[in-house]
Amino acid sequence: MRIKIFWDSGALSGLETPASRAIGSILGIPVDLEENGILVTGYDRRRNQSDAQKILARLQLYKKKQRVTDLILLVAKNDLFVKGSDFVFGLAREPVGAAVISTARLKNEFYGREGNDDLLVSRVVTEGTHELGHLLGLDHCSDSQCIMFPPETLDQLDGKKKAFCPVCLGLLTALLGTTREPVPDSST
Repeated sequence: MRIKIFWDSGALSGLETPASRAIGSILGIPVDLEENGILVTGYDRRRNQSDAQKILARLQLYKKKQRVTDLILLVAKNDLFVKGSDFVFGLAREPVGAAVISTARLKNEFYGREGNDDLLVSRVVTEGTHELGHLLGLDHCSDSQCIMFPPETLDQLDGKKKAFCPVCLGLLTALLGTTREPVPDSST
């Protein structure tokens, strides 16, 4: 099993490699960083956001046409939404094996704060790993520090560790069918 990460051209270049390496390290799964060949669809002009469900439908079509079996994470620049929600940081569709996250609300500048690339990489890693966790079969976790906790705010996202709690780590190890466990959080 491998993970392909497609980085949308407007999603801030230069951060792809450190983010991809960290995601692969946390999950213990090889990651291939690839140029995005997918047309990002689903833009809603009224909302100035992209429909995450439509993007995932496009990823599903891509995977089928290209016969891709690897998991795919698309890092997009546009803010994302799903019907019934003001926004989402990301969304995964496990049966398809595809997920999308947006850098829009992960950037300090969105909130009128000074830009910080280190924080942005950290947030991309946390949210990207969270969505890939769903693709691997994990549900949301009630532990606010676990990577599988569903944040509703940037502060909640920043409060998460770049690691799975012991329960989620055990589930992931069982789901992957391996004794090799994902790398624990080194920042603690």
